[in-house]
Amino acid sequence: MLVQSKVQISREDYEFMKKALKEFRYKSLSEYMREAISTKVREDRKRLRELKRMEAMEMIGRAQYEDLFKSIEGEDFESR
Repeated sequence: MLVQSKVQISREDYEFMKKALKEFRYKSLSEYMREAISTKVREDRKRLRELKRMEAMEMIGRAQYEDLFKSIEGEDFESR
């Protein structure tokens, strides 16, 4: 479902889009704008996921952990 929204762009970009939409075989200026916005949003989503992933990796690196093998440290397992 599409949501209607107003978008302001520079006059130069608008003139370029009007001229280029026929070259790129878009049905209308609206379709061209939707495609451009959709592409930008997809790129931004990828960047945001990457930022969150890097932040999570840093948090994992800073987390304190418990040594699970401390209770058996120093035992000789070969002689068992």
